[in-house]
Amino acid sequence: MTKKSTNQDSIKRRRLLQGLGATGIAAFAGCAGSQQGGGGGGDGGDGGGGGKLNMAQVKSPLEFDPIVLNDVPSQQVSSRVFDSLYTYDSGIKVVPKMATSMPTVKNNGKTYIVEMKKGLKFQNGDPVTPEDVKYSFEAPVKEETENASTFSMIGSISPMGKRKVKFDLKYPYGPFINSLTAGIVPKSVREKNKQKFNKQNPIGAGPFKFDDWQEGNFARISRWDDYWGKPEPNLSEVKFVPVEEPTTRLTSLQTNENDVIEEIPPKLWKQVQNMNDASIEEVLGMGYFYLAFNCKNGPTTDPKVREAIDYCFDMDQAVSNFVEPTGVRQYSPFPKQIADNWGFPTKKWKNIAHDKNIDKAKSMLNSSDKVPNNWNANIIVPPDDKRQQLGVTVANGLKEAGYNANVQRLDWGAFLNKFVSGKPSDYNMYTLGWSGTPDPDAFTYYFFTKEAHGTNDGTFYNGINEKIVKARKSANHAKRKKLYTTAITKMLNDRAHLPAYNLKNSFGVKNKVKGFKAHPVSSFVLSTDYTNVSMGTQ
Repeated sequence: MTKKSTNQDSIKRRRLLQGLGATGIAAFAGCAGSQQGGGGGGDGGDGGGGGKLNMAQVKSPLEFDPIVLNDVPSQQVSSRVFDSLYTYDSGIKVVPKMATSMPTVKNNGKTYIVEMKKGLKFQNGDPVTPEDVKYSFEAPVKEETENASTFSMIGSISPMGKRKVKFDLKYPYGPFINSLTAGIVPKSVREKNKQKFNKQNPIGAGPFKFDDWQEGNFARISRWDDYWGKPEPNLSEVKFVPVEEPTTRLTSLQTNENDVIEEIPPKLWKQVQNMNDASIEEVLGMGYFYLAFNCKNGPTTDPKVREAIDYCFDMDQAVSNFVEPTGVRQYSPFPKQIADNWGFPTKKWKNIAHDKNIDKAKSMLNSSDKVPNNWNANIIVPPDDKRQQLGVTVANGLKEAGYNANVQRLDWGAFLNKFVSGKPSDYNMYTLGWSGTPDPDAFTYYFFTKEAHGTNDGTFYNGINEKIVKARKSANHAKRKKLYTTAITKMLNDRAHLPAYNLKNSFGVKNKVKGFKAHPVSSFVLSTDYTNVSMGTQ
């Protein structure tokens, strides 16, 4: 699943891989200790104020060029090195960063004009120009990167003088403001050597500059003292170290090896809460975890069979057992922030989900001509304990209803190949997670349309295709809301997905760390107009 593509499904692969943990990342390899004197990097000031921060990620960054990177650990480092035209406030509202103000929107939502601030410069001293902006938004599509679909709706980009850029879209695209949060790169530097720019010498216009990186060991960034913007970072240095195993991450917090650790799992939540010299910083992330059905072939093509499976178990209880307190029950594809912001009918959607009723499930399964008497349902899950436990819960319910079920935990490569085959021999159901930008489009288009899910969504469900595409290609908020409301109500009643939960972006933070904030979209923030992390003493 490494083939590059310019079509819309490529971004889905990226977001699927992000949607794995409390901060949306997979737990893979690597563990490294602090190199700061005495084992605790947090206390050491450097005379410049703020001190040095050690942070434990759950996976090592892989690359740093925002044009091509597509995993969250890399983004967590890169987004401190590269700045953008727009960013998010402490919530999900888009606000200006390198831009002077919100864009001027014309031509019925097809034209966006952005004015850039004076004095913008990259870390090599070069000015940030409209040509750099144009290049940064065109390169992902021209180079057929897996980020291409974020910008494929752009028809043309035109510099307008020294500080303005005009974006002309192929169609009105309501969420385009979120696309404008992408990092800006210096065209001349990147074009000289793209590989070096990506992994050895990324140069941005952000508040931190790239220092060093050893894959699987650490990544280090330091304060850029000539940063064009405000505020300048308090921290002199941030060192990211990958620590896969959750208990080892917790131990590194307890021993002062790390000042911040990310992704607190349910079983360790109370341990972190009970630490005298640390606390949990948390915010609900921009994610969606769910059980999905093969609607292309096999017994689960019958909506009544899917409804019967909904009766086989209690999703509320499953989330309570295996996810809380690190996550919350979610009743639609939309994270709470989006649902609340748009005023979607969440109470109505909550009532569509069934409580457990084995007698009802058994009756519906027995009466379906799609279900053979000896049916052994295939449930595949990715390498994640929470989603495996959800799959096992479903399987146990089916067994109570008189049918067999097999839960197969696959590594990511095998899972990504299987869950899109549409073959009942590969799967009847699967569990997955997803992360996206704070707009309904990010949680609908990539699941429920033919043009996006033809090769990258294993449901093959087409019941709301037209409404989702119409909503995507409109800039009218009221029209989009109506289309999404009708579409998701139908999808939930058809039970192509059974929404399950959303996870918190959660961090264990030493008390000596001042100002560290979890963020729903960006995982966390270090230096903004509403917080600026520094190191103190305990």
